[in-house]
Amino acid sequence: MYMTKQAKVVLGAWAWGDNNSYFGNNYDQAHFQEVYDEAIKNGLNFWDTAVAYGNSASETLLGNLMKNTLREELVISTKFTPQMADNSENPIESMFNGSLKRLNTDYIDYYWIHNDADVEKWTPLIIPLLKSGKIKHVGVSNHTLTEIKRVQEILGEAGFKLDAVQNHLSLLDRTSEQAGILDYCKENDITFFAYMVLEQGALTGKYNVDNPFPAGSVRAHVYNNKLPQLTDLINTLHEIGQRHDLSTAQTAMAWALAKGALPIIGVTKVKQVDDAAGVAQSHLTTEEIETLEEVADKAGVNTIGSWEQDMREDK
Repeated sequence: MYMTKQAKVVLGAWAWGDNNSYFGNNYDQAHFQEVYDEAIKNGLNFWDTAVAYGNSASETLLGNLMKNTLREELVISTKFTPQMADNSENPIESMFNGSLKRLNTDYIDYYWIHNDADVEKWTPLIIPLLKSGKIKHVGVSNHTLTEIKRVQEILGEAGFKLDAVQNHLSLLDRTSEQAGILDYCKENDITFFAYMVLEQGALTGKYNVDNPFPAGSVRAHVYNNKLPQLTDLINTLHEIGQRHDLSTAQTAMAWALAKGALPIIGVTKVKQVDDAAGVAQSHLTTEEIETLEEVADKAGVNTIGSWEQDMREDK
C-alpha cells in the first residue's frame, strides 16, 4: 500500500534525537509520541529520516513510534550516508540492515544515497538491495543533474530506474530548479523531494531580529546574522498567506508545492504537523509565486550548506 501519488507533504525527522547539537532541542520519545499521533490522526503517513540524523537516534525514535501502526499504512524514507560507511564488503547493505532493525521493519519504501561522494562506487552497491525487494523505491540526495543522469544509466543497465531526487529547495535556494533538475525529474517521472523548504525555521515567521534562533545552536550560527535581510520576505510570506488563510510557514510550503516538489517538513511540535496538514490543498497564483521569488532574490541570502553545492555550477 504505497501512497506516494497521493502524498502532498512528507514529515521530516532530521531534528529528532538532536540533543541540542544542531537544532537546539532535546525532546524525548514521549514528546515525539504526541507529534507522531497528531500526524497519523491527520492522515500524514510519510516519514523521512536517516542514520545520520542524531547519529541514528532519529531512526530509533521513529521505529519505536511505528510499532503500533500497521507497517503497510506507513511510507518510510531513510538513507545511506557514504561518510558513515563501514569497512564491510557492502557498506550500503550493512547500513541498510541497521536501519531495518532500528525502524522495526523488513523493507524501506524510499532508500537514498545521501550525497554524491562517489557515484561510480556507491550506485552499483545499492542494486542487490533493489533485487532483493527490500527497497521499493531508490533515490539520490544532493546530486547534480550530471550525477543524476549517471545514476540513471547505472541503474538502467541493471533493469531499474531512479525514482526520486531529494535536494535543498526553498525560496532562498532555487539552484536545483535553475540547474534544470526539477524539469528533468518531471520529464523522467522522478519525484523531486524538497528539503529545507522552511530553511530550518528561518521562513516560518517565528524567528526575527527581536527573536533570534537559540544561542549556541548551529541554526543560530547559520541564520541569525541573516535575519535582518529576511524581514521583507517574511512580511511578504505573511501578507500572501493571509489571502489564503495560511500562516507564514504554510505559505513557504505552498510555494514548494507550486513548483511541483514534494516538500519535506521538519516536525518537532504538534503545531508544525497541523501546519503541514493544512497546506496540502493550498494554491498560490502565478503572480504570488513570482512576487515571492522576486523578494527572495532581493534579500540576497545564501543558505547553501557546507555539505551542499550550488547546483548551477554543474551546467
